[in-house]
Amino acid sequence: MTASSTSHGAQRSVSAPAARNLATATVTVVQNTERTPRWLHKLLPWVDVAGGVYRVNRRKVVSAREGQVVIVNDGGKLAVSPESLAAIPALSGLNPDELKKIAGLFAVKHVEAGERLTEAGSSARKLFIVAEGTVEQTGVNPFGGKLRQRLIGAGSFFGHRTLLQDSPIATTAAALTPATVLKLDVSKIDEQSGLRQAIARSSDEQHALAARTNEWGEVAIDLLSGHSGEPRLPTTFVDYAEHPREYHLSTIQTVLQTHTRVTDLYSNQIDQLREQVRLTVDAVKEREEWELINNAEFGLLHEVAPGNRIPTRSGPPTPDDLDELLARVWKKPAFFLAHPRAIAAFGREATRRGVPPVIVHLFGAPFLTWRGVPLVPSDKLPIAGGFNGVPESTSILLLRVGEADQGVVGLQKTGVTGEVEPGLSVRYSGTDEHSIASHLVTRYFSVAVLVNDAVARLDNVLIGRYHDYAV
Repeated sequence: MTASSTSHGAQRSVSAPAARNLATATVTVVQNTERTPRWLHKLLPWVDVAGGVYRVNRRKVVSAREGQVVIVNDGGKLAVSPESLAAIPALSGLNPDELKKIAGLFAVKHVEAGERLTEAGSSARKLFIVAEGTVEQTGVNPFGGKLRQRLIGAGSFFGHRTLLQDSPIATTAAALTPATVLKLDVSKIDEQSGLRQAIARSSDEQHALAARTNEWGEVAIDLLSGHSGEPRLPTTFVDYAEHPREYHLSTIQTVLQTHTRVTDLYSNQIDQLREQVRLTVDAVKEREEWELINNAEFGLLHEVAPGNRIPTRSGPPTPDDLDELLARVWKKPAFFLAHPRAIAAFGREATRRGVPPVIVHLFGAPFLTWRGVPLVPSDKLPIAGGFNGVPESTSILLLRVGEADQGVVGLQKTGVTGEVEPGLSVRYSGTDEHSIASHLVTRYFSVAVLVNDAVARLDNVLIGRYHDYAV
């Protein structure tokens, strides 16, 4: 062969396509976009519930605590749910018929941002329930400046003290956003002597109960301190709630099916059955974290006490808003839980103020923090809006965790048949006449809030505000 024939296309070595027939490919396990770090699952302390039921015993509460009033939409008309008016302490002792009469006295009022509903010094006696939007109550501090007393969101109320007294109003209430409120002119109650007497009776009962309870409505434990000599010491005991909350473990299950021919013939590098189980277990755990946050019976978003549900003041999550959460869960707060976009929104607001959040590393990953408390991301917190021009909003949670700290704990049942990890089992269920093998995948779990101040929620968190900076 001449040099010219060699240089004009004669093959000098085996081709790459042919050589690949002799090579074994390096394959990966199946990549799963759905999978997340599931930080909530990692950070929650888990309690083994041997009998399937977790009972949370608390001290007995005897005096009424402020709750949330339920607003119903009846054919496009907003109205108060009568039984929920018992969330107002002055009305808690009324019977259903009396509550129904009072519910019928409310009128709907729409207000624009900045419009005042009450004025400090006024003698007007009105009870307001916020149905939509946010209202701010302010007073005057001793030095003459404005002092914010309270932010009032949907389901909360103000002006209820005017039900019992005629003294001038001490605060001004103004809408921070366009809002819808239900207004009750207390004079309408005065016109019905039966209702007036019933409210006075209920109030007297509440005052009598408050005299023997602490600030949380629990029966007080009588103590004597700062004494000398030989005074008679008080006798006391600790009373328990007679009907404590019980958490029954929830279940996530599915039947995983695999053909025996597939698992027998195609498991040379990666075990096909194990891979199917791994991906199915991933989906179970993702669903579990969603349930821990959103389940209507035990999810953390729904377990927040009314007094610990606060709205943002201006929409985006600011350092002030997170400080409000810390003021509610101040006994050893563990972590904030928020959607990644809400954390990004907080980062923008904090940076705008010149206090960019500090970064810490947990489990080998970076986390933003505020006041030393990490902001833990989870895409399971829902985002509302985002269509037809409706702004996107979400919520942020702050948790204290652990049984020893009367916090939030995860619940699970360990030791079940076929357990592959605590509380999760994969149980072989047989092979049918089509050579399809079945495996039952089961996870038993729940989450419990031991006391009300273990979790707080920031609502109406807008996530779409950005800031332009001069170059």
